Formats: sequence, structure tokens, C-alpha cells
Amino acid sequence: MNIIPIKTKADYRAALKEIESLMTARPNTPQGERLDVLVTLVEAYERKHFSLDLPDPVEAIKFRMEQMDLTIIQQLANYAKESPELLPVIKQYTTWKTNFEFEDTLRGML
Repeated sequence: MNIIPIKTKADYRAALKEIESLMTARPNTPQGERLDVLVTLVEAYERKHFSLDLPDPVEAIKFRMEQMDLTIIQQLANYAKESPELLPVIKQYTTWKTNFEFEDTLRGML
């Protein structure tokens, strides 16, 4: 089994091509073992060169709300509409001013 480290984009592409040709290899055969080793090398290369930093969960939610053009009040109203049992809890944790805006938004949705 002649396997070399993946150091360049050309090595990476060649390894992917070979992996594709070995996808039907049976486990515990020379081809299956070669596939396992190549996949491990490709995964290591991808972690190093294509790493993805996961966003902060709260920021991800805010970003999605912005994409959907939703305010926090609108989102809370959506939750209250879908699960009415949440309404008292939402009202308890919103400020007096926000509570009026929330109720107006909820009335507009019903």
C-alpha cells in the first residue's frame, strides 16, 4: 500500500478521485483498507484547509431572524400563536412597553 501524505491541492484532488473509485470496496480487503486510510488523510487535510468556525447560537438566531425580517416581538408572537401555553411565560418576561407591542403584534396575527 503506497500512500503519501496530502500536502497540495493536486494531492487532495488525486486522493478524492481515488476515493471515488474505491467507494464500492469491501471492508477488510486491501481496497477497503486503502479507502479507510485515504478518507482519514482527506479528512485531516480538509480540517486544516477548510475549517468552518461555528457561529455563536444567539447570533445565528438573530441572523436568521434578520433574514426573515422578524423582530423579537414578532418571533415571540409566533411562538405564542403556535403554543398558547407559552403566552403567560412570554408576558412575564417582557417589559411593560414591549408587552403592549407584543400584544398588538399578536392581535394582528390572529
